[in-house]
Amino acid sequence: MSNINQDTRIKVLLVEDHAVVREGTAELLNRQPDMTVVGEAGDGQTAVEMALRLLPNVVLMDVGLPVLDGIAATRQIKAQRPTIAILALTAHDEDQYVFALLEAGAAGYLLKTVRSHELVEAVRAVNRGEAVLHPTVAKKVLGRFAIKNQPGSLGKSEPNQPTEHLTERELEVLKLAGRGLSNKEIADRLVLSPRTVQAHFANIFDKLEVGSRTEAVLQGLKRRILSLSDLDLEEGE
Repeated sequence: MSNINQDTRIKVLLVEDHAVVREGTAELLNRQPDMTVVGEAGDGQTAVEMALRLLPNVVLMDVGLPVLDGIAATRQIKAQRPTIAILALTAHDEDQYVFALLEAGAAGYLLKTVRSHELVEAVRAVNRGEAVLHPTVAKKVLGRFAIKNQPGSLGKSEPNQPTEHLTERELEVLKLAGRGLSNKEIADRLVLSPRTVQAHFANIFDKLEVGSRTEAVLQGLKRRILSLSDLDLEEGE
């Protein structure tokens, strides 16, 4: 019998229009002692309704869905429940889908070719507020997003917002997260304990109303709290 209290298990909502894939994924996750699948949806609209009713910790979201696609469903869920972590699991590897899902608020992006243990660990990671994205892909996405939100660009961005609500240390942590450093690497760089770094992230998430490092960095770029130079990126990368 599992020693993990049912109330502390990671609650997962599965969103996948292929029943066989959905059932197999549910079986995999329900075998984990620290996870439970609280619902399954076969289309994006049902996914939004179930997410708002069941309040899962993590939504495993496909992109190509009937009624409402995964990008729109992600955007609607995050608009109403920003602390729900959404992890994309899809067969689409094109940049346009990765970019759109992350901009909509997804915490990570995985392909359906991922191994079972990698999927399980990814669910745990996004539940902890971590990003699940290959560093090369992350750098490309962040670079595009930063350029899009620069002053004078054609992209839609929010006006400059004061950074006083983020402390100087929190801003340092956010910049290093944008450069792809792990919690341990950030702790080493700033001579802090990993627990202190986690506390800073918790404060950052609360202040920016996000649920993951990926969202925090993208929100920082959107509000122009962060820039290309902060992330050590150059235009055109």
